[in-house]
Amino acid sequence: MIQPLIEYFKKYLPLNSGDINLLTERVTSRKIKRRQMILQEGFVCKHYTFVEKGCFKMYGIDEKGTEHNLMFAAENDWVADLGSFYSGKPSKLFIEAIEPSAILQIEKQDLLYLFVNSPKFDRNFRVIVEEKFIELQNRLLQNFSSNAEQRYLDFLEQYAELASRLPNAQIASYLGITPEFLSKIRKNRALK
Repeated sequence: MIQPLIEYFKKYLPLNSGDINLLTERVTSRKIKRRQMILQEGFVCKHYTFVEKGCFKMYGIDEKGTEHNLMFAAENDWVADLGSFYSGKPSKLFIEAIEPSAILQIEKQDLLYLFVNSPKFDRNFRVIVEEKFIELQNRLLQNFSSNAEQRYLDFLEQYAELASRLPNAQIASYLGITPEFLSKIRKNRALK
C-alpha cells in the first residue's frame, strides 16, 4: 500500500523495517475523484498528502472570484497548506484534484509521532519542506524579474511532465496571465 512512499524516501534517508512499520500504522490511503477537494477555504488542513497517482492544484480565490494557482502536485509530490496544518487555523486555500487520484495522507499527530520516534522522518520532512521553500522563493523571484514567456519556460522546466496534462487555464492562472496570452506565447514559440 505505501510502497511508492517508501521508494520516495530512498532519495533522502532510506527507511529500515522499523521505520516502515511506524509509517504503515500512520498512513491512510484514499482514492480521489476529479474535481474533489481535499481542502477547502475555511477548514483546517489536517493532512500532509503524498500524491501516489494523479494531479492536484492548490489555489486561492481573490475578492473578484478569480482563481490563483499557487502550485501543482503530481505523482511523488506532497501537497498541504503548511500554515494551516501547523497552526491549526482555518486555511485560505483550496486543494483540488485535477485528475482522478490516489493519495496517502498523514495526520498532524501521526506526523509528530513519526518525528519523535524516528529521527529519519524528522530529517526527511525537513528536507521536503526546505525544497518546497526554495521552489516558492524561485517562483517569487520569477514573478517580479521575468516576463511571461520566461515564466512559461520555467514552468515547463519545473513541471515538464504536467504541461501536457494541465488545461491552458490552469497553467495561465499559475503564471498570472490570461489563457489567451498563454496561447499567444505558445504560438510564438512554435514559430521559432
